[in-house]
Amino acid sequence: MKLFHLILGILIPPVGVFLTYGLSTTLVINILLTVLGWIPGSIHGVWAIAKHYENSEKVYYSGSPADELHEKS
Repeated sequence: MKLFHLILGILIPPVGVFLTYGLSTTLVINILLTVLGWIPGSIHGVWAIAKHYENSEKVYYSGSPADELHEKS
């Protein structure tokens, strides 16, 4: 899915951002940048999508301190 969202972020930036964030301020910013030009919209779209997946991977892999206690016992 990540690759599909990134490709849409390049070709049709608001669609890629919408599929990643839904209705949000990030989408509004991306629409405004895309109206100003396709290149600014694409740059923002790819950056926003990559940042979203980067943050979601950090949450997924970080675990909680309680998990570490259970592993030690």
